[in-house]
Amino acid sequence: MQKTVKVGSVKISNTLPLVFMAGTCVIESEKHYIHTAQTLQKIIAKTGHPYILKASFDKANRTSLTAYRGPGLANGLAILQKAKRLTGLPLVVDVHEPWQAEEVAQVADMLQIPAFLCRQTDLVLACAATGKAVNVKKGQFLAPAAMEQVIKKIESEGNHNILLTERGASFGYGDLVVDMRSLEIMKQFGYPVIFDATHSVQKPGALGTATGGNSALAPILAKAAAALGIAGVFFEAHPRPQEALSDGPNSLNMKQVEKMTQQLAAIDTLVKKFK
Repeated sequence: MQKTVKVGSVKISNTLPLVFMAGTCVIESEKHYIHTAQTLQKIIAKTGHPYILKASFDKANRTSLTAYRGPGLANGLAILQKAKRLTGLPLVVDVHEPWQAEEVAQVADMLQIPAFLCRQTDLVLACAATGKAVNVKKGQFLAPAAMEQVIKKIESEGNHNILLTERGASFGYGDLVVDMRSLEIMKQFGYPVIFDATHSVQKPGALGTATGGNSALAPILAKAAAALGIAGVFFEAHPRPQEALSDGPNSLNMKQVEKMTQQLAAIDTLVKKFK
């Protein structure tokens, strides 16, 4: 049986219409973040599908010590509160340390655990204890079946608002590949499964002091994932990816977003029509 998770006013399930989760990799400034959020909202509204705004106030796992990380917790949450008020969108926000969970939960509708941290028990339990929906990105080093243990950690806190996200698996030292079987395996747990299209085309550390990637491949993988009948697609977007302060090489521009979301909506409608 496929469970339904509610995030704000949005209902998410592998059997319901595809949900889009998107935003810039990191908050670059209040004006830039809110403008991008409103632009994405207009584009995605054309599909008729729900949209959850993605946010990161700190990118704690940067390649280089000098890489831009974000505005920090206090300033970041203030910006997110304003973005939420202006757009009316529900928010999914990254959490990196257990002590951040309760504070982030005051603003976010869903807490997100980065892939590198999906086995950090204290972090998983802290996010679960807030009662908010928890989206866990499957580590690049984990088999999909191993996510069952992460689910059990969250459920131990009485929280059954769980989402699982596929974002590729490590292939050698500087590349990722996506095993589409992973989506079907994780769907068997009953919880909504999300496909992270843009992180799946990263090339970790490929630029020496930063991660590289190939954003042109993200829509291709996203279409393959949508054809399996999943709950949602996550992606990072930027008005000018070449100028992005983080994850520019794998972020989509707005023209790519418009084309991809229209295609994914059409695929999702067709696939779920015959479920």
